[in-house]
Amino acid sequence: MNAPLYTTEILRLAASLSDPLQLEGADGQAELRSPTCGSRITTTVKLDEEERVEALGQQVHACAFGQASAALLERGAAGRSRDEVSEALAQLGSWLDGGDAEPGWGLTALAPARSRKSRHGAILLPFGALLAAIESAT
Repeated sequence: MNAPLYTTEILRLAASLSDPLQLEGADGQAELRSPTCGSRITTTVKLDEEERVEALGQQVHACAFGQASAALLERGAAGRSRDEVSEALAQLGSWLDGGDAEPGWGLTALAPARSRKSRHGAILLPFGALLAAIESAT
């Protein structure tokens, strides 16, 4: 019998996502949409003097996997640089495509989606939106 796609852990993560937040005086913003599933996210970011994430706000319209990914990003983004977010996005994409190196940020909780390419876009979207928001600020 196949393991369930939406595990209790994934549903808990999705439910833990903070309410939508639009940051006042944000340094950067990006809105991205996944062409594979239609998920959409708007991310605003404030950066500190070293151009590291100080605060972020997200408005997420996605499946449970996209919401869980956004929740994990929300937990781990503070203090991260553009390069660290870019590296995390690349590692996550490689891992989803079957790579052995675990992506960090607690993202291995999303392992049930590795075999479901249709879910990859939603999982990658929060990281892509944060990266684009940082790049719009610098």
